[in-house]
Amino acid sequence: MSLRDLHTAGAWVMVFANGAAGLWALGAHWRERLRVRALWWFTAFAEVFIVVQVALGVAIVAGEDIDPPQFHLFYGFTAVTVVGIIYSYRPQLAHVRYLLYGLGGLFLMGLGIRAMVLGGET
Repeated sequence: MSLRDLHTAGAWVMVFANGAAGLWALGAHWRERLRVRALWWFTAFAEVFIVVQVALGVAIVAGEDIDPPQFHLFYGFTAVTVVGIIYSYRPQLAHVRYLLYGLGGLFLMGLGIRAMVLGGET
């Protein structure tokens, strides 16, 4: 399996994991029984996986000397930035933490989808 294949497969994992984490967190906002420690572990996995995806993308660009669409790169690096912003707002938005992570997860899923659509143009 090449780095490109891994990056392509990882994109689907990133999109579905962040979407699922986002929906779970939104559900936890309204249903207390969904507020379990596993939610945070799953959310951490989904968000750390974004960094893995970006690192794979950087390795592909550097190793294969390709010129991907600029907005594909933009959406990837924006996703990493959004993860940092979500994490940094945790203390201020503690009263709506589940909404923050729910909407943030869905936004990250959208960034991943957009990056996948643009990545297919090469």
